[in-house]
Amino acid sequence: MSFRRVADAGSVARGEMKGLVLETIKVLLVNLDGDVIAYEDSCPHRGVALSCGQLEGASGTLTCAMHLWRYDARTGQGLDDHGSAALRRLPTKLQDDGIWVDVP
Repeated sequence: MSFRRVADAGSVARGEMKGLVLETIKVLLVNLDGDVIAYEDSCPHRGVALSCGQLEGASGTLTCAMHLWRYDARTGQGLDDHGSAALRRLPTKLQDDGIWVDVP
């Protein structure tokens, strides 16, 4: 694994998300109740950046802006009729006041 520091630990507030690009890979950081999770910033349906969508922090539901596909931001699993769709999760850790992501 090759973890890279991608942001300061406090740069993504609870209930918020942030999209960023590392070289050629789009990464989505999601903070749910203090736990930071990273996904590839791409909806499995049409490849639209999920960072352009909406995160409901209380429920942990992430909604794509293009066709309103919804995902459980805690697990990456698709909701509604899209249960077989899933987000690609990237290994993440908080260390040395930073957010570190293992990017392929």
